[in-house]
Amino acid sequence: MIESKVKKIGVLTSGGDSPGMNAAIRAVVRTSNYFQLECFGIREGFSGLIEGDYLKMGARSVKNIISQGGTILRSARSEEFKTPEGRKKAFETCQKIGVDGLVCIGGDGTLTGAKIFYEEYGIKVIGVPGTIDNDIFGTDRTIGYDTALNTAVDALDKIRDTATSHNRVFFVEVMGRDAGFIALNSGIASGAVDILVPEVKDSLDELFDTFMKTEKSGKSSSIVVVAEGEKLGSIYDLAKATKEKFPQFDIRVSILGHIQRGGAPSCSDRVLASRLGFGAVYGLMEGKTNLMVGLRSDKLVYTPIEEALVKRNEMDPDLIRLAEILAI
Repeated sequence: MIESKVKKIGVLTSGGDSPGMNAAIRAVVRTSNYFQLECFGIREGFSGLIEGDYLKMGARSVKNIISQGGTILRSARSEEFKTPEGRKKAFETCQKIGVDGLVCIGGDGTLTGAKIFYEEYGIKVIGVPGTIDNDIFGTDRTIGYDTALNTAVDALDKIRDTATSHNRVFFVEVMGRDAGFIALNSGIASGAVDILVPEVKDSLDELFDTFMKTEKSGKSSSIVVVAEGEKLGSIYDLAKATKEKFPQFDIRVSILGHIQRGGAPSCSDRVLASRLGFGAVYGLMEGKTNLMVGLRSDKLVYTPIEEALVKRNEMDPDLIRLAEILAI
């Protein structure tokens, strides 16, 4: 066994929740216990660190949570932590309980907070990417993405049933404010006629061309998957413009919303979260800090948080082309 560079670890979840966060917490706690390190769960993210809201956690503290969605530690976005005064209070909590390493599970905001905290106070930090958007650089997949994708596909399959029954056109909005990974992959998996994502510059003319092609090919119902961050306009604007161009269409709009964040994590997310939780603790034990643990080509890797924040996972152009080919 390596000689650990840390003795007491804190774990928190921050920002938007994602399925698999509990599996990551479980892995952090049990890995810490296995290597005889003390582990503290911080409630409500960085807010809990400021307020001193924490609990000591052992192996039994995390029993039966691997299959649960959400996060038992709860999550919050802390405006106070963005201030020097707030971070000073958070550091005082770390001093009080003797925490010398933090595992921070979340998205961009969480990683940013962890990076600043390390730079100001020297507390070792490892970030774990937990977000359904899959937009964080340094890992092939983020915790919660696979589950959200399966939830979206399940909903799209159900919508297709009613679209086919009534010869309707459905515009379906999925989550993805800045990234279209859920839209692209769920759209391909559900046979959408068009997929609109923030990464691709779309036009109404191209959308209308798609509908004309599908009409000529004999399709009587269609689904268009739209990422919420699509730059062309709101999903209601798109539906309205399409109705004006094709008055014969029976058009409906469906917004999947936060159901994509909930539910039991998939097997893939449970395993991913477990591996990343272990990797975070082991990284701290080795003295690593200011890094994000991820999975690339099925291997644990560590990426500087700065790099993970500045860069973005890029959309595969082959998948974009595939969506166009299969939609005929």
